[in-house]
Amino acid sequence: MLLRTLLAGALLTSGAAWAQEAVTPLDPLEVNPAQAELGKRLFYDTRLSGDTSLSCSSCHQADKAFTDGEALSQAYTGGAHFRNAPTLANTGYRAAWLHDGKLGTNLNDVAREMITETHMMNMDMRIMQERLKQDVVYVEMFDAAGYGEPSNGGARNALQAFLKTIVSRNAPVDTGEMSAAAQRGQGIFEGKGQCSTCHAGERFTDDQPHNTGVPNNPDIWNDPERHSVFVSYAKFMGVENYMNIREDLGAYVRTHREETKRTFLTPSLRELTYTAPYMHNGMIETLEEVVDFYDAGGGEDVNKSAILKPLGLKPSEKGDLVAFLEALSGDSFETEAYVWPGDDFDYQLIEDWRNVNN
Repeated sequence: MLLRTLLAGALLTSGAAWAQEAVTPLDPLEVNPAQAELGKRLFYDTRLSGDTSLSCSSCHQADKAFTDGEALSQAYTGGAHFRNAPTLANTGYRAAWLHDGKLGTNLNDVAREMITETHMMNMDMRIMQERLKQDVVYVEMFDAAGYGEPSNGGARNALQAFLKTIVSRNAPVDTGEMSAAAQRGQGIFEGKGQCSTCHAGERFTDDQPHNTGVPNNPDIWNDPERHSVFVSYAKFMGVENYMNIREDLGAYVRTHREETKRTFLTPSLRELTYTAPYMHNGMIETLEEVVDFYDAGGGEDVNKSAILKPLGLKPSEKGDLVAFLEALSGDSFETEAYVWPGDDFDYQLIEDWRNVNN
């Protein structure tokens, strides 16, 4: 079922090369190398945020499969997020993004939303464009990428190109090197555990919203900065009575239908060993606890999916299932291909910038 391929030449950004064939679960996406390299530099550059405090990599770190290891992510100065940072592994193959599926066009739109959203990076892209023009390295890289001079559209397209290169590779499930326990666990995953009902395909997700009864994270409402971001988001998405809500409504913000309350897109199971804690709000810390959660039939919720039932797994079956879940993780992304070398930005905010020549 899974494809054994070489990472395409387009995936090889300058200064990075694979010493040997990589086994990948998905056909590599076509990417211009110069554009991906430009996108990689932009991904690590804090000047893409309004006050230069955040970069994309602040919440999406290569050594954690492009998550941040936090239950709830940070946000722009003065705020804090109310959800967990999802992995960017294989994000180029998705059709919808964010835990509630709010974004569903393309990665260019995702990049724009993350850069301009008030509680994300809070950047006016006209100002961002001027900042990029003030960097001779960017002037050269934009030209080499075929974009001409630095521009907002070129920056978004370059980020999209880099994100498309983030592809899982060399996971035991793909290389055929799974342990005996993991092989037994695969049988449970596809059979008694019923995991493959929602976690199917090469990315182990159906990309659909489901309510599994994950408990709400009280830190969202105990922390004024997180609560303020939650309120802002709910108000923007047209949620009624948002000041008094004490639950994350998930995909309901898109549909405003009662049956979609507290539903969230099924996450990919790829790279799980790097991406703890789990669930949209980080409420489950370990894979063992995830298995226990589903063995019990999920949590308590009036809208919980009818798919979920107690499984009655034996301790040995739980251990085998965890072994299989671990076998879905491959090589670390903390390599030259995905990490910008050093900090060569040296960017300072410019006072009275309208009257300063580039």
